[in-house]
Amino acid sequence: MEAVLVHLRGSIERGEYAIGDKLPSEAELCRTLEVSRPVLREALRALQTMGLTVAKTGKGTFVVANTVEDPTFGDYAASDLLEVRRHVEIPVAGYAARRRTAENLDHLAHLLERMERETDTTAWVAMDTLFHLAVAEAAQNPVFRRVIEEIRDALARQSAFLNELGGRREQSNREHRAIVEALIDGSETDAVEAMSHHLDRVETTLTDIVRAAGADAPLEGGPEA
Repeated sequence: MEAVLVHLRGSIERGEYAIGDKLPSEAELCRTLEVSRPVLREALRALQTMGLTVAKTGKGTFVVANTVEDPTFGDYAASDLLEVRRHVEIPVAGYAARRRTAENLDHLAHLLERMERETDTTAWVAMDTLFHLAVAEAAQNPVFRRVIEEIRDALARQSAFLNELGGRREQSNREHRAIVEALIDGSETDAVEAMSHHLDRVETTLTDIVRAAGADAPLEGGPEA
């Protein structure tokens, strides 16, 4: 899928498909690129997430931009999502370290063990969102959980995107383990640091993906990492 995406993205950025152009049909692209339809559709979804194309029901996929600026995950731009996550999830980790219960820790440890064993990306992504919900629950403030619930779909889309294009799963597992260990120790400082590092790495991977074809600027709305 990544190879197909790189090919199509490059074709758009080089102007082989101009803004307003319709991409060839799925059947034609599958034949030309010698890939299966599921693989092609994943690549086409990634193009839309990057903001390069839009799919129009019954009409096809059209090019709407020739450079990647700020990927979109569901209803939210990546830069907006990262900004909110920094202001919510970092302090939430600190509260969770102070307020977590034995039940919270057992739940997080169980989730982490399952994630470290999981090899299916779709299943792992589902558990990734559950992990961040569980940290919010450990903060013992229902408003925090409600905020994470609101962005849950965007978190899942972002997680899948980073795993498919950035190979984030193993690194993310290590970062999640550091968060859980800080919560077990009851260290607010370590928990805040671990969550901050986790979100820094998310931003770095997103920036690397955006820069893949030579862009120079990091994602808008967040510091360089």
